[in-house]
Amino acid sequence: MGWLGPAELEALKLSLRVSFWATLVTLPLGIFVAYALARWRFPGRQILNGLVHLPLILPPVVTGYLLLLTFGIQGPLGKLLAEIGIVVAFRWTGAALAAGIMAFPLMVRAIRLSIEAVDPKLEQAGATLGASRLFVFATVTFPMILPGVIAGAILAFAKAMGEFGATITFVSNIPGQTQTLPSAVYAFLQVPGGEAAATRLVVISIVVAMSALLLSEFIGRRVAARVAGS
Repeated sequence: MGWLGPAELEALKLSLRVSFWATLVTLPLGIFVAYALARWRFPGRQILNGLVHLPLILPPVVTGYLLLLTFGIQGPLGKLLAEIGIVVAFRWTGAALAAGIMAFPLMVRAIRLSIEAVDPKLEQAGATLGASRLFVFATVTFPMILPGVIAGAILAFAKAMGEFGATITFVSNIPGQTQTLPSAVYAFLQVPGGEAAATRLVVISIVVAMSALLLSEFIGRRVAARVAGS
């Protein structure tokens, strides 16, 4: 990484940190929501489905503005969090929150497709033997959907790495604090002579995105083959 300047390296490290935590924190919720949408029938199911996919449809700036209204210092949730010493607006944690929300639909969709591919009769067979629903999920469903979980997590990580609109609206573009790769590219393009640094970061972004897609395919196939052979 010697060919990267201090500001570029800082933006890369922050992007990796933000994407890691955005993926890690949202993964359990993503699995739960995907399972609920795939297996359960309940009032408001279509509303939940719409809310999950809303970040894909809304302009990212709108999502960021809604986050600012909700989690800003004067927002309803922001005030409550501030009272216990947690501030996410204009912090890297806010960048992780914005990135996680924008990546959540991709994660849920990948996991949901995997769950829907599992024959419900296999789960019903476990239930008839007296196993609890949670035990059936952990021992029957989860091993079979593991390729989808991994693929969803990797895609969410890649999406979080490339998130820009919602992040810059919610947490601004503060070097060393909230300036992720896309924000750094934008910043470098605004100053004379910054094209070289922006180009280096663009190359890194492309490499990370392509690597995530290839890794998702590779791991998914390996895990699927292992599950099928077990």
